[in-house]
Amino acid sequence: MLKLGLSLCRLLLRRTITFISKHLIAITLSIEGCGRDALFIFATLLMSNTAAAGPILPFKLSDIGEGIMEVTVKEWYVKVGDRVSQFDSICEVQSDKASVTITSRYDGVIRKLYYDVDSIAFVGTPLVDIETDGAPEEDVMETPALSQEEHTHQHIRGHKTQATPAVRRLAMENNIKLSEVVGSGKDGRILKEDILNFIAKQTGAILPPSPFQEIQPPPPAPAAAAKPQEKKPPPSIPTPIAPRPVFTGKDRTEPLKGFQKAMVKTMTAALKIPHFGYKDEVDLTQLVRLRSELKGVAESRGVRLSYMPFFIKAASLGLLHFPVLNASVDEACQNITYKAAHNIGLAMDTPQGLLVPNVKNVQMLSVFEIAVELNRLQTSGASGQLGTADLTGGTFTLSNIGSIGGTYAKPVVLLPEVAIGALGKLQVLPRFNAKDEVVKAHIMNVSWSADHRIIDGATMCRFSNLWKSYLENPASMVLDLK
Repeated sequence: MLKLGLSLCRLLLRRTITFISKHLIAITLSIEGCGRDALFIFATLLMSNTAAAGPILPFKLSDIGEGIMEVTVKEWYVKVGDRVSQFDSICEVQSDKASVTITSRYDGVIRKLYYDVDSIAFVGTPLVDIETDGAPEEDVMETPALSQEEHTHQHIRGHKTQATPAVRRLAMENNIKLSEVVGSGKDGRILKEDILNFIAKQTGAILPPSPFQEIQPPPPAPAAAAKPQEKKPPPSIPTPIAPRPVFTGKDRTEPLKGFQKAMVKTMTAALKIPHFGYKDEVDLTQLVRLRSELKGVAESRGVRLSYMPFFIKAASLGLLHFPVLNASVDEACQNITYKAAHNIGLAMDTPQGLLVPNVKNVQMLSVFEIAVELNRLQTSGASGQLGTADLTGGTFTLSNIGSIGGTYAKPVVLLPEVAIGALGKLQVLPRFNAKDEVVKAHIMNVSWSADHRIIDGATMCRFSNLWKSYLENPASMVLDLK
């Protein structure tokens, strides 16, 4: 009976190594002197403790498609010790194509986070360890005990910080973890000033030297009337020496990742294309009046109406007459594919960088429906929530660079597309009307680029003239709307 008890005790001790290491229990057991009752009580205690701790499984990053092999961890929605259920959000990752929210496959408790925010995670590697119930015994993974200091660090790192995309971008550019910054805004929100103050504390702020006080000579003492006053040269004023500030900034090198890395690939491929450029100006005076009349109607429906829906719809009407501009060629430039759908992209400046989401099937949409879709894409782009479907499948692109500034540009064709247009800012300039009178006109410049291997200058010019006529006389679009 004693030998059987010893075997049972050894087995239970092996199964509870994880429990004993976590709670730092020092147990000294004298097997020879314990009776059967004491041995049974000890075995029962160990069995209850081991049953409480479930197996720990690694939750791996699965293949998210599009040939993506690595992603950047942008935000954790959990921290060590949090309980999660199936389909609960674990984290948000960003590839070179889109942002994706990763959800849990298990019910259990988070035991380990493998990556910090802005770290690179590879497909097939673990993201977190989850302590689950009911998993097979051979899948159990032992994890080392966490000290109190490590546990506190994990808690702070997993905390969901509140900050605007602009603040997050400022922190990322300066290699600062938001979890290390104390927010002074409402509900702990991190403001731009908090990031700047954090940078100043890390690098040492240099204050400008205080202005010196000019030394004034003492007033001359009154001389006696009997003695003539001797002239003395005025005392010289010492020249103050201001301390020269010491520059403490350091260069930093960081890898290209996310959308920046994707732009390197896209622009490098675009160098293979012989670009043809064409520029013109468009008089939008009538369109300005039309939009002012329709703006209130659109706002009553909850939609902001800009000029862009008109530009996009006019481009789609033009592509119906010039389908070669809505095409693509193979890598060897031996075959051309004419695209049936007009998926017109809009180059957009976002906190994540340059993104080009597209409005699908513009040839089937009204101007108002295009405005609704643009509102959605702009909102998603500003919050970093554009999906893969929004960023792929484009057939023609317009870049509204004029919303930032500038008149003319030299846009770069985005493969596999064959044409792109850049729109300048809208200006009020003097022009002559049909009666040779100087009038106020709303002028916008447009710059086109095309793949000169399959598109000649005459085709690009004729398309631009048709697109221009639709915008200068918006009522003419009604004749071609379907």
